[in-house]
Parts: sequence; C-alpha cells; structure tokens
Amino acid sequence: MSKKLYVGNLPYSANDQSLNDAFSECGSVQSAKVIMDRDSGRSKGFAFVEMSTDSEAAAAITRFNGTQMDGRAMNVSEAKPMAPRENRSSGSRY
Repeated sequence: MSKKLYVGNLPYSANDQSLNDAFSECGSVQSAKVIMDRDSGRSKGFAFVEMSTDSEAAAAITRFNGTQMDGRAMNVSEAKPMAPRENRSSGSRY
C-alpha cells in the first residue's frame, strides 16, 4: 500500500521531477506533485510525494526531514487527510 508524504518549506525552484529524483533514492516514487498557485503559476512552496510502501515512506521522512534543498530546510511528514473546507462562493458576502 502506498503512503503519501507532505513536503513543506520547498524552494520555489523545486519541481515534480526534482522531487521525484531526490525521493527515489529511498525507494519507488509513485507520484511527486509540487502544488502551484493557480493565479501566478508559481510554486506554493509545498508538495506531496507518494511512496510505494510504508517502509520507503519512513525512510524518506528520516532521510529528508530537515535537510537542505537549495538553501531551505524541508519539512517532510506523513500527509494528513484534507480537512473539509467551508463553502466558498464567488458572490458577495454582503
């Protein structure tokens, strides 16, 4: 069963391929996705990486949490389920 990881405090230069390449040293990467701002097209500074097994995910957390990527110390942890969000209407609140 695959395990999804949250990777925070990424440099804006990070992309899907650079994360995939880095995390593949700990095992098989199912997916690596840097979250982009839809308006600016720039990275939001965090990503999700999905590893093939729990043991590979644990190895990736141990290996990368707190390590530097382009001068920024990454935060790597197990991803938590997304909390439900309030209804965001595009209309006026008044």
